[in-house]
Amino acid sequence: MTRAPAGAVDRGARRAGRGGTAVGTRKQRRSLVPYLYILPAFLVFAVFLGWPFLQSIQYSFYDWDGLSTATWTGLSNYVAVVTDAQLRASFGHALVLMVFYAAIPVAVALFLTALISRANGLPGMSFFRTVLFLPQVIASVVVATIWVSIYSADGLLNDALRLVGLGQLAQVWLGGYDTALPAIGFVGTWLNVGLCLVLFLSGVGNIHPSLFEAARIDGAGAAREFFSITLPSLRGQIAAALTLTVVSALKTFDLVYVTTSGGPGNSTSVPAFEAYSRAFQTGQVGSAAAVAVSLTVVIMIVTALINRLQPKDVA
Repeated sequence: MTRAPAGAVDRGARRAGRGGTAVGTRKQRRSLVPYLYILPAFLVFAVFLGWPFLQSIQYSFYDWDGLSTATWTGLSNYVAVVTDAQLRASFGHALVLMVFYAAIPVAVALFLTALISRANGLPGMSFFRTVLFLPQVIASVVVATIWVSIYSADGLLNDALRLVGLGQLAQVWLGGYDTALPAIGFVGTWLNVGLCLVLFLSGVGNIHPSLFEAARIDGAGAAREFFSITLPSLRGQIAAALTLTVVSALKTFDLVYVTTSGGPGNSTSVPAFEAYSRAFQTGQVGSAAAVAVSLTVVIMIVTALINRLQPKDVA
């Protein structure tokens, strides 16, 4: 058997090495291509959201009115978030709004999903879904203005109460200490039911019809069918709905600003409104930044807890 000369073997090895290096370089370049696509979005995020958020964290450690020289105060602004009764109350109001914005809409949407899924063949269901989702496409300021009119002394709600003989219940709903916050919360319920319903109906559409057919053959009723098939299959959609609605409740600002401006007194003040009021009305920029950062941390924690509801992928 004839052996190749040693020099030829060395040259072949060097060419193979150079070829392998070139292939490796090309692979590395291709692996960087996806990052180039997301680079513009990342730059926009960094400039308009990331950097201002870092500045807010910096401001939260200072006593600053936005104009004069800032004074370092350490964690005093964060201590005030816990010790200041007005700030504590604002976070408590946000928790109350979570019930109206998240818990009630999810429950109502699940009930409507159960009804619609069993009456899918009825005419007019598409129109019904569209009407329920319509509040999501209306600007929040417009929604708030409409409900201010509805809740006024001579508004639609009081007129309806008088029409059915309950005129003694008529009042200025946004002007009472006990009714203003629930009134705002009901607007959130009205807004979010349609969103949750669309998410749940899309999830029901992904359930294989054979599961429902098998359940009906076995004699399962509507309730058993819902709790055994529909509800477990909607875990992902429920988690998504809770995430969207809870975050919207915690960062509520526009509805409060337009309807009550935090009043009467501070009975409807929420963290986002407190941050705005302190930063732009009372000149407490450091305190406002601490409220905003604290609210962000709360939202991140709540979102992480809700995401635990997401079904685990089966390998």
